[in-house]
Amino acid sequence: MTEESAWSFADDRGQLAVADRRPSRVLAYVQAGATLWDYGIRPEGIFGSGHDGAEPDRAKTGTLPLDTVDYRGAGDDLDVDTLLRGRPDLAVAVSYGHGQLYGLDPDTAKRLEERVPVVVIDVGQARTLDRVAERFAELASALGGASVPDAAGELHAARERLRTAARAPGAPRVVALSPAGPEQAYVARPQMWPELRVLAELGVGLVAPPDGAGANWATVGWEDAAALEPGIVLTDIRSNAVPLDGISVPAWQAAGQGARTVPWNPEPLCSPQAHARFLALVADAVEGASRG
Repeated sequence: MTEESAWSFADDRGQLAVADRRPSRVLAYVQAGATLWDYGIRPEGIFGSGHDGAEPDRAKTGTLPLDTVDYRGAGDDLDVDTLLRGRPDLAVAVSYGHGQLYGLDPDTAKRLEERVPVVVIDVGQARTLDRVAERFAELASALGGASVPDAAGELHAARERLRTAARAPGAPRVVALSPAGPEQAYVARPQMWPELRVLAELGVGLVAPPDGAGANWATVGWEDAAALEPGIVLTDIRSNAVPLDGISVPAWQAAGQGARTVPWNPEPLCSPQAHARFLALVADAVEGASRG
């Protein structure tokens, strides 16, 4: 490729992806693919991470038309031939701050980049959710996509609704967690998650676990999770998380009976309409808890 290539995009590694023409057959990590779909870009294929299985995780796929988008698999099932079986002319991946393509073995990622242009969007903790969303919007625009009319207005309205709800007397304590199993939970450290930082900025009373091991999560027993006294629980609904209603620890059952539950995907879609939907769910819960 030369500097005169017809299409290019500078990714978050500072690398320039170039092509003779605007790509039309996009392979994407599932989070990226579902976000791009909200801008009208239908990926020809998607792939998962080591947390995923033989079928796409519906918690991550948003409104992707899975009957027409080929899921390539995840983890050890991914090799370059599998990734490229749909003849993509661009791959879109995410990273968590170090430029490595999340979900792919480094050798597989290297071989992929030798065969097709790759764009990497940084979704790591150093980024604000607004900046991540902005980068996906820029990529979608470069690929010929467009924002849904009124999506920005809906997001603004959802933010303001949640801000108002969080200011009401009796606003609840909110704990974000991922059920690890019958004995333990991973409790999120709110400052490490861009979407949780947005909730905090809007005044939601997020409760942090005690300091200790774990950069993004604190691993605690269910008794300790119950001791955080949540009024609302944001619970990880990805397929690798244990269903919250299957936890039988008495202390947690007692705490959970009085708490409202909101589904949470820690790998969020980063379009305005997806973010607005999540904020609306949180606002529903905060308003309901405040009313008692």
